[in-house]
Order: sequence, then structure tokens, then C-alpha cells
Amino acid sequence: MPKLRVEVWSDVACPWCYVGKRRLEAAVARMPSPRDVEVVWRSFELDAKAPRVRRARTSYAERLAKKYRATLAQANAMIERMTSVAAAEGLTFRFDRVRPGSTFDAHRVLHLAKERGVQGAVKERLMRAYFAEGEALGDRKALVRLAGEAGLEPGEVRRVLAGGAYARAVRADEGEASQNGIHAVPFFGVAETYGLTGAQPVEVIHETLMQAWAERSALEGAAGGPGGRA
Repeated sequence: MPKLRVEVWSDVACPWCYVGKRRLEAAVARMPSPRDVEVVWRSFELDAKAPRVRRARTSYAERLAKKYRATLAQANAMIERMTSVAAAEGLTFRFDRVRPGSTFDAHRVLHLAKERGVQGAVKERLMRAYFAEGEALGDRKALVRLAGEAGLEPGEVRRVLAGGAYARAVRADEGEASQNGIHAVPFFGVAETYGLTGAQPVEVIHETLMQAWAERSALEGAAGGPGGRA
């Protein structure tokens, strides 16, 4: 029986995507056979025009206030809420350390990681580095080091970043998101049938996975029944 495929459009610089990742992992762990669920991380840039490494002197709160046309107090309240929600999921967010910039190269590395079978590990390492450790994911030297820590061969990562490898794959993911009306992340696509937007509660994600699982099992049973393939 083929695995239940879950495709997640997200950005490594998206705090709610990190929370969503944890909740998806918890939902998958509750499945009848977690190993039969395949999670694929798809590319989505929150700011496709960002410089590789932003040299701004403004704080995360100031940038957030500008983005959402909010007061600094409101922005700090948003940060406190995100930090609290993340902590409940076992995550550490240090917005005072965050170094924003382009995530395009990080997404290219994630496509390489998928081919090498370590995409989940690399995704986790990059998100932790960004939100807890103050790493600039637009810095190619940092990407090589972090991806190496997560299981990729540093020399191969360096060669990918030196050229244009996987650039089309990143753009294809983003193009598909646009065509499907995906404008907010995380977005969970389950078995090409169901879609969930946002860092949904574990129970909601699990219910959707189980619905897709039941339909998958029913189809497999029908294929093996009278008139079907044994």
C-alpha cells in the first residue's frame, strides 16, 4: 500500500510554520502506522524580495509593526504570544536573535535534502537555527554547516549553492502554491484531497489525516476485492 502523502508549504523563517511542524509531528505519531505517512516539505518564501542577509538595525518588533501597520506595543504582544505558543510545543523562540533575510537558498538545500532522504532533519535544523540560535539562513557558509550537521555532505551543499541547482524546483513549488490559491502558510495538503491552512491544533490535523487514511484503506480494500487486484 502506498504511503499517505502530506505536502506542507512553509518557510523556514515562518514562526507559525515551526509550530505547525511540531503539531503535524504529534498528529502523525498518533496514526495507526506513523511510518506509512510521508511528509514532503514544499517551498514558500514569505518575502521573495528579501536580500540574502538583511543588514537592518531595526528590531524584530519594529519590522513586525511596520509589516502589519501596528504599534510597537501591539507587535511586542504578538511576539509574546508566538513565544508562548511555541513554548507550549517545546520550542524556543528568541526573536531578539533573529537575523532576517532571503530563504531562497535554504529552500534549494531542502530540495537536495529530499533527494538524499534527510529533508525532515534539515528542515528542523534550519528552523531551530533561525528561531533559537540567531543564524542567518541567507549566509551560504552557515547553510553548508547547518545542513552538514543534519546529514547532508557539506561539499555537495557547497556545490549546489555555488550554482543554480534546484532553483526551478523552488519556483515550481511556489508556482503551484499560487495556482492553488495558497497565500498563507503553513498549508497542509493531505493525499491531494484535503487542505488545512495555518498551525491547526493537533486534533484537527489528526482528524484530517485519519479521514484520508480511512479513504486510502477503503480504496485498497476495494482493489483487492472481487473484480479488483489481489
